[in-house]
Amino acid sequence: MRAVKNLLVLYTGGTIGMLETPEGLAPAGGFEARMREHFAQQADAPQVQWSLMEMNPLLDSANMQQANWLAMRDAIVEAVEVGGHDGVLLLHGTDTLAYSAAVLSFLLLGLPVPVLLTGSMLPAGAPGSDAWDNLSGALRQFEAGLEEGVQLYFHGQLLHGCRASKLRSEAFDAFAVLPRHREGERVGSVPAALDYRQPRKLVNLAVMPVFPGLQADHLRALLDSGVQGLLLECYGSGTGPSDDHALLEVLQAARQRGVMIVAISQCPEGSVVFDTYAAGNKLRGAGLVSGGGMTREAALGKLFALLGAGLDADAAERWFALDLCGERA
Repeated sequence: MRAVKNLLVLYTGGTIGMLETPEGLAPAGGFEARMREHFAQQADAPQVQWSLMEMNPLLDSANMQQANWLAMRDAIVEAVEVGGHDGVLLLHGTDTLAYSAAVLSFLLLGLPVPVLLTGSMLPAGAPGSDAWDNLSGALRQFEAGLEEGVQLYFHGQLLHGCRASKLRSEAFDAFAVLPRHREGERVGSVPAALDYRQPRKLVNLAVMPVFPGLQADHLRALLDSGVQGLLLECYGSGTGPSDDHALLEVLQAARQRGVMIVAISQCPEGSVVFDTYAAGNKLRGAGLVSGGGMTREAALGKLFALLGAGLDADAAERWFALDLCGERA
């Protein structure tokens, strides 16, 4: 851990910098001037040296797409390797903040600087806003020193980048690390195929919850749309309708043609352990790989990083079962 001397603030949009428009709150440029004006008036302002870069376009994070993740990754890598920055603070909207923190955890494996994401529930300047507190707290984390890797800072808490989830839509303490069981073998070093320098491409991914009444035709229609990876949110410890042979056949056929299918638990506190129930064993027999105690955000981000690196389903499954950056262990 070391104090950061040359910080890049990467502003992507989100509530923190929004201004009122006739249609409601919307992302607005010029946030660097607002930041500098605010901190110039604070006697105890953080002293870390920073510069700000705005992404184009600025986003309401509800509009976040895979291409935006790749653009953020490219901007961060260029800031470090070309701009000489030794830390990055990414300002982001809260709707998809946990998703972006998770996916960047995998897209930036091996990057030798800390990356911290933050945002706010209310815009900077709004009465009672949490924006300046979150910004000040995040900047002080860089002053004090941060480990390499991706983390999330919100409401005074420093959270693991691929373990955090948004649990509340209105309260300032909106994010937390879910108490999910984790176990997995940690890789000794990042493989070249998954290093932050590795180019990535877009991946057709889908998420489907298991629910009473889920039909084989539902899954078939989804999988036949060209899906390369499916995240199946199962009951409890990784169970589903094990007596629905048509549904199991759809899953098995998809896996045989190269679709990677990952099972995670729907429960806020839980993990997939296929051996617990026969129903779980049936899903594993259909070709599903266990996501263990990973959150939806982490599992989706890891799927994107693995398949986006060009790995086939077999190779991606091998790396998915290992702990790459603390997501499983």
